[in-house]
Amino acid sequence: MRRSFLTLLLPLAGVAALTTAAINKPTQGFNIFPIQQDIELGAQVAKQTDSLYRAKGQLLERSSNARAYQLLDGVVKRVLDNGNLNYRTQFPWDVQIIKDDQTQNAFATPGGHIYVFSGLIKFLDDENQLAGVLGHEIAHADRRHSTQLLQKQYGISILLGVIAGNNPNQLVQMAAGIGQLKFSRTYETEADKYSTIYLNGTRYYSCDGAAGFFIKAEKQGGGGTPEFLSTHPNPGSRITNIQRSAQQLGCTGRNVSNSNFQELKRLL
Repeated sequence: MRRSFLTLLLPLAGVAALTTAAINKPTQGFNIFPIQQDIELGAQVAKQTDSLYRAKGQLLERSSNARAYQLLDGVVKRVLDNGNLNYRTQFPWDVQIIKDDQTQNAFATPGGHIYVFSGLIKFLDDENQLAGVLGHEIAHADRRHSTQLLQKQYGISILLGVIAGNNPNQLVQMAAGIGQLKFSRTYETEADKYSTIYLNGTRYYSCDGAAGFFIKAEKQGGGGTPEFLSTHPNPGSRITNIQRSAQQLGCTGRNVSNSNFQELKRLL
């Protein structure tokens, strides 16, 4: 079995060196993991997440849904190729569709594995909104918010055990809860900001796309409120902040054809 180099690295001096490196990068937040640990943890969690949804018959396989994935991959690639990601080449950035029309949600694991529920795609009005939500989730992974939150929730030793394959029960629990991680307002604000930056970099999407989603979600109200808002709370200033950032970047009002997006919705 391949062992994580951090499990070989301890004693304490190694951890101290990693902590110092993390503190020297304040814009990324406190993160004791080197980037390879995000990749290894994300691979473990994604494998287990795939298994959980496949067992429920909800994971749409690429082999039998090639056109749907071709359309979704096109949006994901445009957002990823914006020129502003830290880990564009290091993370795999694969995307999976979960067939659940009642759940309007999306999430990303550490290391850039993205999951989108069919209910979210069907809820959205246009491709700009989809790109905005994807940009938000990509930001959580690329800014390493997921790993930072998991460190606080589980502790370093448990995460290292998961990576090393020594704690399968914890891995199952982690995979089941990865889509329910509740990010702080600071993380959410940063993810919203980078969603606009990413979409601006595409030179294709209107970069206030995420605001369009939140506006619709607020209007929905009541029992129909998207699950996305239970894990991504929506303070009143959030829509305003996204729109202000988009205006400052000068990337509002871009007109995108929605023919591919409408086809994707029909296929699901």
